[in-house]
Amino acid sequence: MSRYAEPMARLIEELKKLPGVGTKSAQRFAFHILRSTDEDAAALAEAVRGLKASLRLCSICNNVTDVDPCAYCTSPTRNQRLVCVVEEPTSIAAVERARGSQGGYQGVYHVLHGTLSPLHGVGPDQLRTGTLIARVERGELDEVILATSPTLEGEATANWLAGALRGYQVRITRIATGVPAGSDIEYADEVTMASAMEGRREV
Repeated sequence: MSRYAEPMARLIEELKKLPGVGTKSAQRFAFHILRSTDEDAAALAEAVRGLKASLRLCSICNNVTDVDPCAYCTSPTRNQRLVCVVEEPTSIAAVERARGSQGGYQGVYHVLHGTLSPLHGVGPDQLRTGTLIARVERGELDEVILATSPTLEGEATANWLAGALRGYQVRITRIATGVPAGSDIEYADEVTMASAMEGRREV
């Protein structure tokens, strides 16, 4: 039996589903919401509802967007034949920070929404690769940059995707190890990310 009233216990359980949120953090968040004004609580609930109602995945690149296709895929200032493959939408921000620097990235993106992880039941069929492979098959791309994180899962994903795309008329490159091994790409600083982009290699 929970030591909290049912509505509080339910909120704590839901908050614990968020990444990086344990029991104690969920309890703190729940009690903060309880102490907040009705207006603040309603605004939070409405923001969550609005997020789910308004956002979707881009039909071309799988980035989270409120318009389809997304702003990257329709931008006339970007090279639509150059695609950077990332694990999650949050990784795009790291690449974008390097865009303003000399030699910064000028292409578009493709989001996989995960990496290969057999231990967690994630295989190639669970990654969003369909539209990317189809674009390569149609000859719409000149280069695919594999910018998955330099973790075991990220490397395995990059190797699998390179194998799936090999044989088509497209250049396949991997970002250089300017991004520290074992870290997530979304935490890379501007200089490191720019260096990694400039030092990408054939795979």
